[in-house]
Amino acid sequence: MSALDIVIVGAGIGGLTAALALNAAGHRVTLVERRTGFSEVGAGLQLSPNASRVLIGLGLGAALRRAASEPPGVIVRALDSGRRIGGVTLGTTAREAYGAPYYVIHRADLQTLLLDAVRARPGIRLLVGRDVSGLSETDASIALTLASGNGGRSETLTGDLVIGADGLRSRIRQHLDARPLSPGRMGAWRAVVPREAVPADLQGEATGLWLGRGRHVVHYPILGGQRLNVVAIVPERQGDEDWGRLGEPAVLRAHFRDAAPPLAELLGLPDSWLVWSLVERRVARPMARGRVALLGDAAHPVLPFLAQGAALAIEDAAVLTRCLSVADVSGALAAYTGARTRRARRVQRAARQNGRTYHARGITAFVRNAVMRRLGPDRMRERYAWLYGWTPETR
Repeated sequence: MSALDIVIVGAGIGGLTAALALNAAGHRVTLVERRTGFSEVGAGLQLSPNASRVLIGLGLGAALRRAASEPPGVIVRALDSGRRIGGVTLGTTAREAYGAPYYVIHRADLQTLLLDAVRARPGIRLLVGRDVSGLSETDASIALTLASGNGGRSETLTGDLVIGADGLRSRIRQHLDARPLSPGRMGAWRAVVPREAVPADLQGEATGLWLGRGRHVVHYPILGGQRLNVVAIVPERQGDEDWGRLGEPAVLRAHFRDAAPPLAELLGLPDSWLVWSLVERRVARPMARGRVALLGDAAHPVLPFLAQGAALAIEDAAVLTRCLSVADVSGALAAYTGARTRRARRVQRAARQNGRTYHARGITAFVRNAVMRRLGPDRMRERYAWLYGWTPETR
């Protein structure tokens, strides 16, 4: 296919990855971002092999090795007693099994290394402080109307394809699928704490996963091991529209009054928390049509119980680029929708099921624990070979 003029709306992880992949394939890219700055809130994320192999393929392997950590595994404990339930082997074993590392990284570090790579590409133009106010398409092209902040002047971009990578509340998605978000009943509380302040039992390199009735906690080292990223998932009576609102530490501690001493101590360290209400939304129907495509949370928000939000966006970028290399825009978007819809739905279902498993109680929790112990760390990891072993060529 000849080079296309492509406009990507949203310069998050998915949008930046798509810009790099599409430009590397020879396309001209304009990246439009509503924000004027790129500082990310303090939080970590996990890059499983299905995502890290894409980024390494884009020439980011050395930068990732400098910025990320490779945990040796996951230690699963009971939230109330602290008793070890099971584990998952990662590290060298996972890298050898799936051909790419399982990384954890600070979100701001990943955003920075992607942004640096984008700014180094002359074929990528970055426009910040612009909001999408209109979209129209013809058989031959598509036009985006952009408005500068504070009611400033508007401008029009014309191209061959628009990609909506503008997140959970995507404006571009409304052009394809206007079904509303479903308010969730869980909240994710996130904080980053100095590692030297963490209880000694939790200072290792492994990821910690604590399971309890209706709640769980995940933590892992980031920023070269200097900080510990902590995420606590707890019930909410009603979802909140605020994205990254401040949470009161005493409210969170009340959810974990029965926590084992090391976990209670860890959750007592942060002076403040940022809270995200978890919401669900079905995979966009369709994910692409005409001259518009969606990727990442704009296309398929996924609950965080498989740590696949960023990974799926990175996968999307790789598959869309591959589809555009072998077909015209219409054929490529049809192939992209076909390739990604089933995958995204499967990940959404698996994440939802993981949430039920993590938060089980009574006999269900007893069976869960028995299964984890029987499988052992290697077989626990192998249950997700379909996820971690994915490549852009997978059908």
